[in-house]
Amino acid sequence: MDFALTPEILLILFSAAVVAGFVDTIAGGGGLITIPVLLLAQVPPLHALATNKLQGSFGSLTASTMLIRKGLVKFSDVRLLFLCSLIGGGLGAFAVQFVNVQALDVIIPVVLVTIALYFLLAPNAGAFERHPRITDATYRSTVVPIIGFYDGMFGPGTGSFFSLTGVALRGQNLITATANAKVLNFGSNIASLAVFILGGKVLWATGAAMVAGQVIGAWGGSHAVVRGGTRIIRPMIVTVCCVMLGRYLWQKGMLPF
Repeated sequence: MDFALTPEILLILFSAAVVAGFVDTIAGGGGLITIPVLLLAQVPPLHALATNKLQGSFGSLTASTMLIRKGLVKFSDVRLLFLCSLIGGGLGAFAVQFVNVQALDVIIPVVLVTIALYFLLAPNAGAFERHPRITDATYRSTVVPIIGFYDGMFGPGTGSFFSLTGVALRGQNLITATANAKVLNFGSNIASLAVFILGGKVLWATGAAMVAGQVIGAWGGSHAVVRGGTRIIRPMIVTVCCVMLGRYLWQKGMLPF
């Protein structure tokens, strides 16, 4: 493995994790920051995904704990959803080690455009609770494990996916959907992390530096959610989705620069 852990690299990874923890708590998409930084540091792709799960798990745990303490989410209300997300995340992390994930290159951009347009063109979406479009049982047995599976397989944008489905399918207001998303994201994170640990893919020293940054960023992001509400969450989700889409198109050589 051509990866040298120098103080300079540790500082860069720590700083990236701080920013990612803040962004991910509010809108999802923290992996958009941390995974490219890990890859630029010459961490092999599978080890980068595994180490990203380590630091991301602590970020989502910090955010979930803060939001539960602030009363924005009750764990008893999302207990079964958490379990379904956990199962999906574990299966996704197992699958990524054996399958070709190039299909995501087609699926993810479409989903990102959908999320961005939904929150951009429906200004009242998530402003208040609405009647659910699907039952809790359907959401729990299909939507949540599918998103969890994606998180275990790749990850960036998972929080945005959970927030969108909470608003669009379950009729939640945006603050509740965002708070619930962090708990569900924690479930998929720890399940996939366990699989990666068993596979010996986690870089612990690298992950430790990023964990410290994630905790700081997630703590700040949680307070921003509480104080800023939809005024912060909505534009952040749209921005994160657009940036992620731009990155995918640039990687595939579909942009003229």
